[in-house]
Amino acid sequence: MAQRSPGQAQPARDKVAHDNERLQQLLDGLKAVRDGDFSTRLPQVGDVLLDEISTVFNGMVDQLSLFTSEVTRVAREVGTDGKLGGQAAIPGVSGTWKDLTESVNAMASNLTAQVRDIAGVATAVANGDLSQKITVQVKGELLELKNTINTMVDQLSSFADEV
Repeated sequence: MAQRSPGQAQPARDKVAHDNERLQQLLDGLKAVRDGDFSTRLPQVGDVLLDEISTVFNGMVDQLSLFTSEVTRVAREVGTDGKLGGQAAIPGVSGTWKDLTESVNAMASNLTAQVRDIAGVATAVANGDLSQKITVQVKGELLELKNTINTMVDQLSSFADEV
């Protein structure tokens, strides 16, 4: 049996140490993403498999960052700033990311249509036009608001007819 010299085992130990370091970087990056930190990037190291893992990880983090910033922007515009009509623009999404983007955009679009219809009727009433009704499709508490405003318009119209 041939004996190995201590120098022959060193490259194998170096590779194991390097791979362990890369796995630790990946684990640290995954933990950062889990905790909402999208600034972590994995470097390219000249190994085909590890570089592909880095590319996929970095692309995933970029996608999460863009998705998060767009959803936050739309929520702020529509929900806080009162700027209706905002839509998330996330190019190249597919699968669940596309479904989530479409859901956010549908929510913002529906809310925009509902608020604009209600505002249009309120403006018409304020200007003395009692012929306008809220016609937009709504559910839940917005349905209650729609029915209340439409009833109010009917009652004001009846009262105006009596005067």
